[in-house]
Amino acid sequence: MRALGAHNELHSEHGARRDEHPGRSRNPVVKVRDLAWLEFEKSDLVRTEAFARAFGLQVTLRTPEELHLRGTDSTTPCVLVRRGGGSRFAGVAFAAADEIDVLRLADVTGAPTRPLPEAIGGLSVDLVDPSGLPVRVVAGTHELATLPAQQPLTVNAGHDTRRVNATQRPLRVPARVQRLGHVVLQSTKYLQSLNWYLDNLGMIVSDFLYFPGQRDRGPTMSFVRCDRGTTPADHHTLAMALGPANRYVHSAYQVSDLDALAAGGEYLAARGYFRSWGIGRHIQGSQIFDYWRDPDGFMVEHFTDGDMFDDTLEPGWAPFTATGLAQWGPPATKDFLGTSPRSARHEALSMISALRDDNEFDVHRLVGLLKVAVS
Repeated sequence: MRALGAHNELHSEHGARRDEHPGRSRNPVVKVRDLAWLEFEKSDLVRTEAFARAFGLQVTLRTPEELHLRGTDSTTPCVLVRRGGGSRFAGVAFAAADEIDVLRLADVTGAPTRPLPEAIGGLSVDLVDPSGLPVRVVAGTHELATLPAQQPLTVNAGHDTRRVNATQRPLRVPARVQRLGHVVLQSTKYLQSLNWYLDNLGMIVSDFLYFPGQRDRGPTMSFVRCDRGTTPADHHTLAMALGPANRYVHSAYQVSDLDALAAGGEYLAARGYFRSWGIGRHIQGSQIFDYWRDPDGFMVEHFTDGDMFDDTLEPGWAPFTATGLAQWGPPATKDFLGTSPRSARHEALSMISALRDDNEFDVHRLVGLLKVAVS
């Protein structure tokens, strides 16, 4: 099938230059189909559940030690939370096409397989990416029944009149999350980690970003999708960025439309939850976004109307700038960019520590990162 260039105005003004990263592996071990779930440890499961319900997730399992959360789509739970002494991101799971792929990954990597708990079912191979993040690849899991979904409103768009003798009155209720869409991670070993996901999980890059003035040094962020062949996949299921620490940045959950997102945001705000940034529309991925902080400080996103690409589209290339993060909406906040006063000391310590270690985050990359927030 003919590859579509990124320079053809589909999603980026620029394509790759000669000898730049191709954005995919020639011979990946397997090709994962989607995100399965994210794993967290948190000290207060009651507080976690209260926010999850306000955010629009549903509970499938609740014990004194564990909480499973889901959207309305027919999938596995999309967030697994275990009780812990503190709060931390504990790993990510991807869904393989079948258990043969799980066994193939185990054979190639030498990693162990294990049956998953009965509440989830299926088989898992437990890996660790170059950043040290636990990564599971799973198959054969139980499929949850579809729940009633929040229906998009019937919209009169321009002269296309579809609603007559009827009004719009969206309720200020939690936006019903449909599914987990993507996770964003930061890594001090960005390129090594990116190649690991491409080579082992068969993912492909939709867009590369590079620090201002540093394109010749290679990309520093990538939006990575699953390779489903001719079946379209989310513009990114995983996004990775070079930075001074190995950490979770945010995760994103699809809702039905803009009204669900906006009214759901009003519901969260009325209950005192903190909006990090929004509402706006991104450039890479095109989705309408609204970012929130949960009570433990983890960033989560409601999104709708995201791009879907098949396997023919080649990566786009663009500078990594604060103003380049959205087509419209308020400017990116200091909280979203990690430059707020409350995070400044932690960020400074992370930068000092990263510069002392053997990784991809050197002084030149530090200078480039500092330019992002003011570009």
